Amino acid sequence: MLLKSDGDVAIAGNVDAALREVAIATPDVVLLDLVMPGRSGLELLEELAERGIRAPVIVLTATNTVSAAVQAMKHGAADFVTKPFELEALRIKVRNLVEKHDLEREVERLRDEVEERQQLGRMVGRSAVMRDIFRAVERIARAEATVLVTGESGTGKELVARAIHDFSPRGAGPFIAVNCGAIPSDLIESELFGHEKGAFTGAIDRRIGRIESANKGTLFLDEIGELEPAVQVKLLRALQERTFERVGSSSSTVVDVRFVAATNRDLDAEVAAGRFREDLYYRVAVVPVKLPPLRERREDIRLLAQTFLTRTQAGRAGASAAAASGGKVADGGPVFQKKLSAAALGALEGYRWPGNVRELENAIEHGLALCDGDTIELKDLPLSVGRSGQAEALREQWRQGERSFDDTVTRFETEILREALESHQWNQTRTANALGITRRVLKLKMDKLGIESRGDDDAD
Repeated sequence: MLLKSDGDVAIAGNVDAALREVAIATPDVVLLDLVMPGRSGLELLEELAERGIRAPVIVLTATNTVSAAVQAMKHGAADFVTKPFELEALRIKVRNLVEKHDLEREVERLRDEVEERQQLGRMVGRSAVMRDIFRAVERIARAEATVLVTGESGTGKELVARAIHDFSPRGAGPFIAVNCGAIPSDLIESELFGHEKGAFTGAIDRRIGRIESANKGTLFLDEIGELEPAVQVKLLRALQERTFERVGSSSSTVVDVRFVAATNRDLDAEVAAGRFREDLYYRVAVVPVKLPPLRERREDIRLLAQTFLTRTQAGRAGASAAAASGGKVADGGPVFQKKLSAAALGALEGYRWPGNVRELENAIEHGLALCDGDTIELKDLPLSVGRSGQAEALREQWRQGERSFDDTVTRFETEILREALESHQWNQTRTANALGITRRVLKLKMDKLGIESRGDDDAD
């Protein structure tokens, strides 16, 4: 008997008939008699599992075959009742199982929703602040307002700009990015607005600028705070009126462009200092989005590290496969073997990341390059990350009561001595002098902490 989601009850006399009913509509509950003509109820259980049917199964069994029912539960049955049974008792079991199954499906749906919320475009994060940014970006994308993204270098400002573009009605149009700080001041005007033939020495042909190239799409002005005042004036008109003149032209060009700008500068301070036009600032900062530094969202570090690890290995595997196959990558994704050790993850989570997400991505690439096994260890990470991150992780473990005071001090001392020895090529005399202790004291500490000597201890 199959109780289906549409309220119907289907009765099947054998395994094949039951499978035909399941193919039509997935049941909410299956009442299964183990003894049936032809194939047994256990075989049906196996078939349901193979087909991914997760409906709860109640096995009906005679008193003398309870052991068979227990065997059925080992194969995935949810419960069993012995015949003869009271109809009300069976009804209660069915209702309870349906409610439990519904709850499990809702939990799974919510879990999927949460997992989806961990990423928007190429932005990754599970912290509360990143979830807020994801929601904001989705709302902003649907509008046409100019956006100003602020944050420290490496926080992912261009990723936000790309997400705004991709999730907007302009997503099918061009996304043009310009780093205003990377283009020489004498070329930036031509880069943005284009120029006519003969406009200046070297202008041998007409050139379309970045603004015009972004027509029907989005123009991302990264490091907008670096623009010279003269260019700011011309950009202000483009923002206000969506018109501009190419260098050397007297005629106006009309464009349909959405502007997204970004900066790591404090534009309020730049306006106060007279280095950035106030009217341009208010035109640019219609909708502000502020990205937090990575040190303020440490709960995202593990997720980001795992994401970069997967992406980097996928990129390398794809490139290798393409090279081996003449540019064609075979179907089926590569299997990624390398992982991060617990110590490496602890150091990543403890490090302050002055270079933010970009620095974390580079650290993962560094670890993959130096790792000679299937696990990225602490020693494979950049030295600054490994040492500083481990120290901070130790401090945090002590604060949280996960590590005793004595153990924390011992670990700190061990790391300090190792770092000092390594910086002096394990020469104990020079290391002791640098630490302001005698060589004998250094050797005693090394023995106590289990640090073995390496090479010729006193070689100069």
